[in-house]
Amino acid sequence: MANVTDLICYPVKGCAGTSMSDALLTPAGLAHDRSFMVISEDGIFRTQRRDPRLALIRPAVSTDGTRLTLDSADGTGSFGTLCVDVTTSAPRRDVDLFGAAFQGIDQGDEAAAWLSEVLGTPSRLVRVPPEHDRVTDGWIPGRSGYADSGAVHLLSRASLTLLNQRMAERGAPTLSMNRFRPNIVVDGHGGQGEGHEVRDRDSGGDWAALPNAEDRARRVTIGDAELGFAKLAVRCAVTLVEQEAGERRGPEPLRTLASYRRAASGGVVFGAKFSVITPGKLSVGDEVVVQEWGDA
Repeated sequence: MANVTDLICYPVKGCAGTSMSDALLTPAGLAHDRSFMVISEDGIFRTQRRDPRLALIRPAVSTDGTRLTLDSADGTGSFGTLCVDVTTSAPRRDVDLFGAAFQGIDQGDEAAAWLSEVLGTPSRLVRVPPEHDRVTDGWIPGRSGYADSGAVHLLSRASLTLLNQRMAERGAPTLSMNRFRPNIVVDGHGGQGEGHEVRDRDSGGDWAALPNAEDRARRVTIGDAELGFAKLAVRCAVTLVEQEAGERRGPEPLRTLASYRRAASGGVVFGAKFSVITPGKLSVGDEVVVQEWGDA
């Protein structure tokens, strides 16, 4: 049986995530996920690809979304903790996300000054406007806040285990799950190894014990919520950033992934992006049932 073993929300795009025991799944993903974004003074989004110190910023947002707390895990304690009242009524400003034009609500000078000091470069913080209605593409299109390309990123522990085994064979150190910044982590029991066939709901349901089985899941139910497959997760230089240090390290895991996870369309893939078909409440321990399978 496949179950949810971790739920992670990333309130500020590019910053550290927060593990939760329960989460509300909205039409645009986990509640508050990537609802804030750090931008340059000219509106270009900041990413760990260029600003790896984003990983050191630990955000927390109140349940009702009216209060945001930012803390720095740089180890010096010199930046302190910032608490800001979230505004949805401030003037909108133009923001650029991968060359696409959107709007953001500026969260004020205090947040901008704190982020600029932590990152060492002029920055501002914006929030997704209430009228934001971004549609993401994929096998099943969906809605999203400021996430890269889809509302929900799902990854299995079996996939990470296989990757770490292959990296160990190369003499590379193993990596933790946070390198890949998933929203939903699933785990299963049963057979291991790439040669096993995926077993569906009627023949055991332990698909999450098989590495990279999430590639083939097309419709997934968790509790009363339903997810639809959008696309495979193409991995980028963010996976090279050591999340605890906020520093870029070596060629792994991209070098090893390229040896067995290279996509026909280009790039290397690991995990899958899903759109929200039916919102609902998710909890750690929930069974993850694949209702429809497709080709890898």
